[in-house]
Amino acid sequence: MYTLRDEAEKDFLGTLRKVAAMGYEAVEFAGYFGVSAKELRETLDEIGLAAPSAHVGLDFSSLDNMQSALSKEIEYAQEVGLQYIITPGSPVPENPTLDDVTALIPFFEKASELVRAAGMKYGYHNHDFEFKKVNGQAIIDLWLERIPAEHMIAEFDLGWVQVGGASPAEYVSRYAGRVPLVHIKDFGADHKETDLGLGAVDFNSIFEIADQAGILYYLVEQETYASSSLESAKESLDFFRKRNLL
Repeated sequence: MYTLRDEAEKDFLGTLRKVAAMGYEAVEFAGYFGVSAKELRETLDEIGLAAPSAHVGLDFSSLDNMQSALSKEIEYAQEVGLQYIITPGSPVPENPTLDDVTALIPFFEKASELVRAAGMKYGYHNHDFEFKKVNGQAIIDLWLERIPAEHMIAEFDLGWVQVGGASPAEYVSRYAGRVPLVHIKDFGADHKETDLGLGAVDFNSIFEIADQAGILYYLVEQETYASSSLESAKESLDFFRKRNLL
């Protein structure tokens, strides 16, 4: 639903109805636009749309502030029936030290504790900066190696993995069984976002190993689009239909 944020801001529930009518089977939320959890749950049930996950930013100012804000989000997510709560990013400095990187781990661990206590799973969504090397190791690996798999899944954004200088297929394989959700996003050789299939990301290599890796949901996310967000969403679905993946 981040792709359709402009439409959702105007009419959240109406946009969900359009998404279901297009043929999408599931959505990931990026905000709820003032709609109550009860009304959202009823609408999802009515239109037959699954909602496995939501992006929920963390307040990194302090653990107490984070816990207070996240607890409210968890209560909402429980009522909607979400399975995963995903942190969409974190405040890593431009030139991070190992201390900068490890200082964020207590926030992830506490968030995971709260989410898991509510019966859901916790995860992290990357951009490109998590693939910067600190002491010779990518930031994302430093986190995923220090936090148990059952405490934090990896929602790899495949486009950003590539922009970060890594191989999306290699990362999905490396963390097989820990990657139930992936973001499908394409970038050209110039690192500019483009429509699915027109860039440099090798999605076929991902599709070939998806079952083995345990991928359950492909989530398309476009931050820019040539015509409109709705048209982009339709074209993204066609990308999968043309490959007989639906």
